[in-house]
Amino acid sequence: MSRQNYLFTSESVSEGHPDKICDRISDSILDALLSNEELARVACETFATTNRVVIGGEVGLSSVQKLQEFMGGVEDIVRACVRDIGYQQDGFHWQSLAVENHLHEQSAHIAQGVDNDGAGDQGIMFGYAVDETPELMPAPIQYSHAILRNLAEARHAGDVPQLGPDAKAQLSVVYRAGLPVGVSSIVLSTQHLDEGMSSSDVRDVVEPYIRKTLPEGWISPETEWHVNPTGKFVIGGPDGDAGLTGRKIIVDTYGGAAPHGGGAFSGKDPTKVDRSAAYAARYLAKNVVAAGLAKRCTIQLSYAIGVAKPLSIYADTHGTGQVHEAEIEKAVAQSMDLTPQGIIQHLNLRRPIYARTAAYGHFGRAPDADGGFSWEDTDLVETLKKAV
Repeated sequence: MSRQNYLFTSESVSEGHPDKICDRISDSILDALLSNEELARVACETFATTNRVVIGGEVGLSSVQKLQEFMGGVEDIVRACVRDIGYQQDGFHWQSLAVENHLHEQSAHIAQGVDNDGAGDQGIMFGYAVDETPELMPAPIQYSHAILRNLAEARHAGDVPQLGPDAKAQLSVVYRAGLPVGVSSIVLSTQHLDEGMSSSDVRDVVEPYIRKTLPEGWISPETEWHVNPTGKFVIGGPDGDAGLTGRKIIVDTYGGAAPHGGGAFSGKDPTKVDRSAAYAARYLAKNVVAAGLAKRCTIQLSYAIGVAKPLSIYADTHGTGQVHEAEIEKAVAQSMDLTPQGIIQHLNLRRPIYARTAAYGHFGRAPDADGGFSWEDTDLVETLKKAV
């Protein structure tokens, strides 16, 4: 039997974290290409350091001329991302930073497998859902995201002008009888623009937002607070630490509460199963839990490059299932076409909906009216119930 009383910790990082800046740029370039041509093939990587952003990777459009025309707008996309996040500091300013663009045409050898409706690469992908939050996400990562998102919204609204874009949050959540009931420690490090602010001053600014975000009663007199525990945090973003696309894969998913196949998401078009199959696995796991077939569910999918059908489907309900895992595996296979093209069509992924995923998690978000976060829908519940 699994443990019922324990502590579990997850962290999140803000949109202004160096790695998240890079994810945002890569996904914004992807969105721009998909707006240009919905069948665009994209594998875009970004590197950021002091006053410099470097773009590289492969792009496939229907003509060389279209690709050349697109290349002229890449620098504007980069600057718009950095400006929107809020960087105007000496070592990283949206107007003065240098932009290097090394995007080039997609490899013909990779394209040939995808052109036959196969997977864009081999790999394993995991999806997870648990009924401990309304979003069917693990509580530690869900509330870590929420704290930083609420602080970012307050910063953009001008309510906390003392704070900069770069921040990290970490929660150690107390579980009793298998359910989250409180937090034993809160760690928050946030960039501040006033060099005279102490850690205590920063806590005075952020504590009301943290208390408002967490469920009532979760913070007790015994909760440990660590706000800017090293002291000053004035130099933030890529000026303080280099950033790279895809380095926050645990932040992007389940905060360590579930397995991860190892593939990053940002900058990849949906023919890359690292992204689309991970979305499909989350969609399936969430619908299994929403259907009441289990309180907790992990789904694994595996693929081979150039091969359309998944090589394996695995389900684990961690002892909480109302039906055997083998029945869930059969139901999942019957309820959704899990070829790359089937996933793309079912979740309608050939749209510019990816820049919004670059910070605060790819999962546990409300589906958008334009189809963003379609993998968070629970519209497969009745189909799964009938299948089992």
